[in-house]
Amino acid sequence: MGKSRMEVFSDALFAIIMTIMVLELKVPHGVELAALSTVLPVFLSYVLSFIYLSIYWNNHHHMLSVTHQVSGGILWANLHLMFWLSLIPFVSGWMGENRLVPIPTALYGVILLLAACAYLLLQREILVREGRTRYWQRRSARIGRAGSRRCSMPSG
Repeated sequence: MGKSRMEVFSDALFAIIMTIMVLELKVPHGVELAALSTVLPVFLSYVLSFIYLSIYWNNHHHMLSVTHQVSGGILWANLHLMFWLSLIPFVSGWMGENRLVPIPTALYGVILLLAACAYLLLQREILVREGRTRYWQRRSARIGRAGSRRCSMPSG
């Protein structure tokens, strides 16, 4: 099966997850800069989570760019990754609202760990489907082309 539906579905989920996070931010009451101090932990939690999700989206995009076909195992592994990533807004908000106390912060770390494990599982499924050698040859060739373009750019 082609990969386009999985790419579109995943991109949509990334967009929804990031949108949910920003919609959870509350506007501070007051016009002074001091009013921002009440929402600072939640905002910093949002920034950290946005960075994590951006890294996952970028890596997911590049991994799928060298994938030609998807199997049922790849689809399930991708859903597994999306499940853990979809919990980030919840644990991020909980951690921020409670000013980084141990339990919510630990749960945030556990969710990030489980998302990392799910990403590795997805990568393994793709390597099984595509073949380790073909996958890395295409990836290396793509990186090589990008590097040669950077080296050939005139400096001005």
